[in-house]
Amino acid sequence: MKQYLSQTSGKVTLLLGLLAVAGWLTVAVVAKESAAPPRVTVSDKPIDRSGKVGISYSPVVKKVAPSVVNIYSTRTVRVPRFWSPFMEDPMLRRFFGEDVDPRGGRPQTRQQQGLGSGVIVTEDGYILTNNHVIEGADKDGVKVALGDNKTEYTAKVIGTDPQTDVAVLKIEAKGLTPITLGDSEHLEVGDIVLAVGNPFGVGQSVSLGIVSALGRNSGGRILGRTGYEDFIQTDAPINPGNSGGALVDIEGRLVGISQSILTGGSGANAGVGFAIPINLARAVMDQLVADGRVSRGYLGVNIQPVTPELAKEFKLPDENGALVGGVQPGTPAAAAGLKEGDVIIEFNGRKVTDSSQFRVMVAQTRPESKVTLKLIRDGKERTINAKLGTLPEELGGMPGSAPSRPSEPASGALDGVQLGDLDSRLRRQYDIPAEVQGALVTNVEAGSAAENVLRVGEVIVEVNRRAVRNADDVVERAEKASGDRLLLRVWSNADGLTGTRYVTIENRKRQ
Repeated sequence: MKQYLSQTSGKVTLLLGLLAVAGWLTVAVVAKESAAPPRVTVSDKPIDRSGKVGISYSPVVKKVAPSVVNIYSTRTVRVPRFWSPFMEDPMLRRFFGEDVDPRGGRPQTRQQQGLGSGVIVTEDGYILTNNHVIEGADKDGVKVALGDNKTEYTAKVIGTDPQTDVAVLKIEAKGLTPITLGDSEHLEVGDIVLAVGNPFGVGQSVSLGIVSALGRNSGGRILGRTGYEDFIQTDAPINPGNSGGALVDIEGRLVGISQSILTGGSGANAGVGFAIPINLARAVMDQLVADGRVSRGYLGVNIQPVTPELAKEFKLPDENGALVGGVQPGTPAAAAGLKEGDVIIEFNGRKVTDSSQFRVMVAQTRPESKVTLKLIRDGKERTINAKLGTLPEELGGMPGSAPSRPSEPASGALDGVQLGDLDSRLRRQYDIPAEVQGALVTNVEAGSAAENVLRVGEVIVEVNRRAVRNADDVVERAEKASGDRLLLRVWSNADGLTGTRYVTIENRKRQ
């Protein structure tokens, strides 16, 4: 059965659609003055896992409920009144007015309502929620109702970060009941958690479940963009309207912000919910309050997952870590001495399980911070120090169509792959920098071993850890390669990401 991902903020009227893609670091900012980070209450004591589970969670709910709020947002949208093919006529458009949409008649406006949840984190009114709960709201269009559903405030949007789907609001109130923040690094699969929010607008509700998994990444399917995903997965029922609400442990500490659900097509909970870890949300909040924007740490490496095939090629003990597929010149990584083929296994003393987690770790660290990396190079562990830079805003281009004059097909493991030598025309066409040397992939035939591995427009720069200059080099080394697999380092400029990565191809010919 086909599955669908849906954001969990309930909508009273028709939704506009997917969230807008905002780029690497686009941040909606309302705050203009620098401020100190919110003074939140934090408890990083590990959960008592001695097995003492009570017969009621009422004490936890009573502790948490006053800190969870309902959020109502209003946005004005333009909608067509009618459509007629006659409105395509320039004369009619001149008569009725140029502001008439030929596909939808004279535009009208409509108020669209959104529903979600939020969590009070300071006594003076700072609130954490999801960006998608309040995105696009009109000025003064965000209302916050306390848990008693009697007291309502107009909220100020301090700032939002689409890349993590975190938003910070502020209401002018004193004596509120802030929640205690936990440490999401201490969570373990199997821990009991409760989700508190306003599902379907029925009022504050609580659901119970466990942590089903940690470090979940959807590859952009959940956020709708290439964001920073390190989700907590839970089976605690989360439904539309829970977005931005609290995910708490059995001691009532906030460990996550409810974000989205995986459904079976019904739009309702199917036992797979996702929450933003509170450590990530708090780091974003502190920057939004202090600076009105988010600056992220930058190392300057292209990283990729360690697959079973790559672990074997690099003689690694397991599949943990982040494989360095490329090092950008003039970056903190280059200055620190990182090299292609390094596998980073620790970041500032924290174990790196995969490349997605490592990406979040670096981004979550303040620019100019000094960090320690433990890595495996040529089968040996070593430690290096680096000073992070600031992640620049950048958009990668998409490769164009295949060149009209491909070379002869390669053979061996690359049977079915056509390669071409790089020249100035092809570099312009595919936006390939002058420093990238190798063979351009011009065609990949169906049924070949490289199908679903290589793409047109990519450049093979290494074969079995040896640099290549042109298509002949690649063909020669592929034909002479022994073993079950061919290890390639490939430069790519696709999907908004530019740099090199390692891939393996089964050493066989087409069937």
